[in-house]
Amino acid sequence: MKIVYMGTPDFAVYALESVINAGHDVKAVITQPDKPQGRSKALVPTPVKKKAMEHDIPVYQPEKVRDEETVNMLKDINPDAIVVAAYGQILPESILNIPQYGCINIHASLLPKYRGAAPIEWSIIDGEDKTGVTTMYMEKGLDTGDMIEKVEIEISKDDTGATLHDKLAVAGAELILSTLKALEEGTATRTKQDDKASCYASMLRKDMGDIDFTKSATEIERLIRGLNPWPCAYTKIDGKGVKIFKADVKALSEEEKYNPGEIIEVTKKTFTIACGKDALVIRNLQPEGKKPMDTVAYLNGNKLEKGMRVNV
Repeated sequence: MKIVYMGTPDFAVYALESVINAGHDVKAVITQPDKPQGRSKALVPTPVKKKAMEHDIPVYQPEKVRDEETVNMLKDINPDAIVVAAYGQILPESILNIPQYGCINIHASLLPKYRGAAPIEWSIIDGEDKTGVTTMYMEKGLDTGDMIEKVEIEISKDDTGATLHDKLAVAGAELILSTLKALEEGTATRTKQDDKASCYASMLRKDMGDIDFTKSATEIERLIRGLNPWPCAYTKIDGKGVKIFKADVKALSEEEKYNPGEIIEVTKKTFTIACGKDALVIRNLQPEGKKPMDTVAYLNGNKLEKGMRVNV
């Protein structure tokens, strides 16, 4: 099939490579403009742009995809389908109506649940035991179009935002090939979404990582995993900022009463913080200005005592 591919981050690279390797004719890639990074503010290409350039595919980076020049370029290409994965802009009807088989989105959730910008992370934070990828026909609404195919992925108790991202990216790369084949053969189905079953996975913000120890240890542990690697869960220990990357839930009996945020145990290898319910055993963290480390290394350089309070 003659394809135009739209995507921006690492998640979208997997499906682009898959579509290319399957022999589809990718005529153009559209991705977000390069962004300045680091102290030098040097412009850095998106992961999708880098992959497209490896395959000598023309790359377009409009500030606004709805501009007349981009729409006319797409009309000239006249693709059979436009494949979209985490592109970052909403497509106007002037583009949605161009391809014969439509604009097909690869979305990292089991729609209609978790529409929006951060479905991977929220599925962990909310304690889901499974998620997946849905291919869907795009329409004017945000992730509201008719569904074509789905694949389910189990969320393990150790999954982080990073590990689940990679599982879903691989699954999406496989699913889009199945969907394109069904479109070409005329066997693709359309299933309407139940709006009542939907929820919105809002964009992640840095302040979401500020740990509230009045919440249960289970909720906080999921937050830690969901926000790893960005924006990360964090707190203050002995007045210094610390990112928490891994922690285990420790059940407490009803007789064990502690103040949320109180360090209730310090050993040579770990320390434990009381929460609104149960406690967290800290396993991996990153002190301000240092590299990530296990708790053993942290305790070698930081003297913690039972009864100390965190986040103060």
